[in-house]
Amino acid sequence: MTAVLVIEDDDRIRLALLLALEEEGYTAQGAATAEEGLRQQKEHPADNVLVDLMLPGLDGYECIRRMRRDDDVPIVVVSARDDTHDIVAALEAGADDYLVKPVAVKELTARLRALRRRGRARTTPVTAQVFGDLEISEEAGEVRKAGQPVPVTRTEFRLLCELADHAGRVLSRQQLLSRVWGYETGDERLVDVHVGRLRQKIEDDPANPRHLVTLRGLGYKLQR
Repeated sequence: MTAVLVIEDDDRIRLALLLALEEEGYTAQGAATAEEGLRQQKEHPADNVLVDLMLPGLDGYECIRRMRRDDDVPIVVVSARDDTHDIVAALEAGADDYLVKPVAVKELTARLRALRRRGRARTTPVTAQVFGDLEISEEAGEVRKAGQPVPVTRTEFRLLCELADHAGRVLSRQQLLSRVWGYETGDERLVDVHVGRLRQKIEDDPANPRHLVTLRGLGYKLQR
């Protein structure tokens, strides 16, 4: 049974989410603060984590950053904030997705199922792919640049593998949302932010990328 950790300081909202998730067949546990949530995730790791941004003490952004230091668990932000700056900041902190309150339970559980599906490893072995000094080994789950390991999140790795599988071909943001996130519709900023994060890790000059390039109005491609 899939376990979900809900980090939310509003008792009413936290309880409503926990009850709704349990009715949908999940095992749910709650935390009222970031500190409590980080402790729970370390002691009893959940399969997915929901995080509010406006938490007492450590805020949601810092909670995500600290969790990301040693945990690649899928993280979904559930927040009343819907400003582009807040969404981008949360994704850059390491969140995989962002939902604005009030959240429809069916939409939330659909996102969680998509996260679970894309977390499954591909069963067919894939030979490591090389792009200059960049090496992507899907079978080993590794990315290396000039022989040195590159730390990437689960979402960043799947995005990079999808682009590598279609090397030299342009994939639109909507195609990437569908293939990497499992969403038929969604916010395309998810793609843009994760591409930006990848460029910081794999490009010598992220402002002038050599491998992960943008085709204006079309999408992205990975080239050798």
